[in-house]
Amino acid sequence: MRNRGLGNTAIAGVTVMALCSGAWLLHSGNETHAPPQPSAAQARSAQGDGAGRDAAPALPPSPPDRIRIPSIRVDAPLMGLALTRTGSLDVPPAAKKNLAGWYEAGTTPGEKGTAIVAGHVDNAEGPAVFYDLGALGKGSAIEVDRRDGSVAVFTVDAVEVYDAKGFPDEKVYGAAARPELRVITCGGGYSRATGYRGNVVVFAHLTGSR
Repeated sequence: MRNRGLGNTAIAGVTVMALCSGAWLLHSGNETHAPPQPSAAQARSAQGDGAGRDAAPALPPSPPDRIRIPSIRVDAPLMGLALTRTGSLDVPPAAKKNLAGWYEAGTTPGEKGTAIVAGHVDNAEGPAVFYDLGALGKGSAIEVDRRDGSVAVFTVDAVEVYDAKGFPDEKVYGAAARPELRVITCGGGYSRATGYRGNVVVFAHLTGSR
């Protein structure tokens, strides 16, 4: 059961850097394997993206079971994520590279508010579930299978990359007046000493359901 009282404010100020060790790059010693990063063209415009009439009505709360992003060949189950003892967002087991997670104390994907999904970019064996997240473009579709049998369909508004020291907590985790989704992995350059330097964040809003 979700502790709805925590909401996304519980992870404000916390990025998901546990996703970001860069185990594959460190193991292989070859930084040419670095995952794609979003271009400036995919950033949110000054006018705001996705604010038009295509927003769909909110769905009732229902836990998600699977996420699909066809344009980058993602089709993965979702597990619930909680907070660690230090207050950071926990992460899926690194060994399960085709597994993502959602913050189950917050908003469920499709209901009003900001739902959070996170997953690894790689593990020691190679690319993981969100390796190509930085290549996602505006207008791409994200589908989330929900436990009530419905599918929440989101449209990507922007894809941005942030350095860990300048992570915009309110922008990413803040409350929304409509159903929105954030999909997060690591990125922002790579250092053999510290791993990835930041996070790739996808901003999307609900545009349909079935």
